[in-house]
Amino acid sequence: MSTSELHETRFDGVRVRYDSAKSYDELVAALLADIGEKAVSLDDLAATTDSWESYQHQVQTHVGPSGFMLFGLVDHGAWITKAGIGRKVLRVILGNPLIAITMLRHDVTAGLFAPVELLLVDQGEAGSSLTYVRPSSLMVVEPNPQLLSAAKELDAKLAALATKVASGS
Repeated sequence: MSTSELHETRFDGVRVRYDSAKSYDELVAALLADIGEKAVSLDDLAATTDSWESYQHQVQTHVGPSGFMLFGLVDHGAWITKAGIGRKVLRVILGNPLIAITMLRHDVTAGLFAPVELLLVDQGEAGSSLTYVRPSSLMVVEPNPQLLSAAKELDAKLAALATKVASGS
């Protein structure tokens, strides 16, 4: 009989929120205009390529202007209304495996937080908001300078995307 051993590592995530004058629908449209409206399956991309070079090429065909692609959507607003919460809330899963590999090569457990997720929320008259947890605050839980450097580059790319889609009206 084998035994297992539990290991726990505590860390502090940093939640980042961008308030936008845009309506919820405008914010969603701005984000999807950049990352794509159709989810890309990483499993399908991997299954249809036979080398890292061909995989990279396939990935590049799906990447939007800010360097990310859409992997999935969870429309919390579609079901929370049944519990009496009348809000539009969309969880967006996005990323880029060519960015992710810059972190996973230093610690494969960074894959727990890649791809990244955003939460878009209707704030009513006040507009909308875009929230995420800063990737480096999730991925780097032990000293690892190479991982930290790569994760901070992802932080910057994600912040640039959030600023781009949340600004304006």
